[in-house]
Amino acid sequence: MNGLLLTDGYKTGHHQQYPKGTEYVYSNWTPRSNKYAPQGCDKVLSFGQQYVVKWLHQYFHDNFFSQPKAKVCNEIKEELTLYLGAPYDVSHFEKLHDLQYLPIRVKSLPEGVEVPIRVPMVTVVNTDPAFYWVTNFLETILSTMLWQPMTSATIALNYKRIFKKWALDTDPASLGFIDFQGHDFSMRGMGGLQSAQSSGMGHAAVFLGSDTLPVISGMRKYYNAEGFVVGSVNATEHSVMCAGTKDDEIGTFKQLMATYPKGILSVVSDTWDLWKVLSEYLPELKEEVLARDGKLVIRPDSGDPVDIICGEQLTLGGQSPVEKGVVEMLWDVFGGTVNEKGYKVLDMHIGAIYGDSITIERAKQICERLYHKGFASTNVVLGIGSFTYQYNTRDTFGFAMKATSVVVDGKRREIFKDPITDDGVKKSAKGLVKVVLNNGEYALVDQVSEAEEGTGELQIIYENGQFINEVNLEVIRERINNSL
Repeated sequence: MNGLLLTDGYKTGHHQQYPKGTEYVYSNWTPRSNKYAPQGCDKVLSFGQQYVVKWLHQYFHDNFFSQPKAKVCNEIKEELTLYLGAPYDVSHFEKLHDLQYLPIRVKSLPEGVEVPIRVPMVTVVNTDPAFYWVTNFLETILSTMLWQPMTSATIALNYKRIFKKWALDTDPASLGFIDFQGHDFSMRGMGGLQSAQSSGMGHAAVFLGSDTLPVISGMRKYYNAEGFVVGSVNATEHSVMCAGTKDDEIGTFKQLMATYPKGILSVVSDTWDLWKVLSEYLPELKEEVLARDGKLVIRPDSGDPVDIICGEQLTLGGQSPVEKGVVEMLWDVFGGTVNEKGYKVLDMHIGAIYGDSITIERAKQICERLYHKGFASTNVVLGIGSFTYQYNTRDTFGFAMKATSVVVDGKRREIFKDPITDDGVKKSAKGLVKVVLNNGEYALVDQVSEAEEGTGELQIIYENGQFINEVNLEVIRERINNSL
């Protein structure tokens, strides 16, 4: 697709609508509200800027600058003439093609840090006065690609904080386990491949467990990741269990353990009767499970996640499987140890994972319920899927890219929006901005001079087709973990 089509239709006329003599348009990308965000998401995790800018740079190279000027410009001329119903002049696009790079300067806060609501995270300005229109021509593609990795990374970080809190309370010796306690199950439910990859990269900036394989190539390409990126385990799905027949499900378990005598093996266990698996099959398989050089992980996949994992009875000693829940039933069969904190830890050969309809609130409830029953929170892994990552929009954190400064005929104008009919969320900063650190907290300072705008925490990451201050995945993860 022609790179010039990566925008909203109304952007195609804006080069004619700015005041005569406009030379520069300066805009910033800001999370304006957490009104629709999950509880606890009071800040936004900076992530995805390098990915989006690299993608955009490569796309324009492949689908505009490296193509014959006549081809791409005539193509867009024909399309926009049909689209707008009048002859469309593409001379400004032809001049951009002659330039052979995107004439913009992009500044960003470091990736991997948390940023308060209403603090700009990115600024964009054109570097050549002939291309004042380019800044906000790119607003749409920057917005559509950037909100999701930032949103997913922010939500993932809040999951990790939950896991850390309860691990410290119930099993601090296993604190490293939380890197894998939130596992990305979301790919099949996301809004397309790019959505799955960008959201999955946001998850993988925080966690090390993922079944979204495109994340690996994304992190290598856009964040220079080397070696291990994310990991997973051998695991079944319902088709495997169904193919083994309902009448011999225990035989399927035996076959699977024979196929994988070592390592972690996850088996979906509610294809028919989860409680029968826990109360009949696993006791019969106990010696085989304990003899494996690895862990058998039981995966329920339906019902209320909190009740299934923890049981409907809030204390130990329930009479029925429904009252006990998965973790208590596994303890009854396989036992384990009581750690220094006094919490039960399942035998190392057995475990549990749940990955259907997990939310931040349910993650909290599961950890809390396990705590009250005397179990360490680290007895379970949660698969975080599209129920978490796809039920979001740009409005989850009110992201928007708005122009706050222009230069017309050599004179700078501070501009802003503040709709009288709005509740204040849409009010923008004014003029040039910089972001400073006050006692470790990022804060906005607007209406600054050009000299001041060149200082502060926003650093150039891209200018006139060149990447600057690149960051790798290892550094981002280190920053995130230091913020926990």
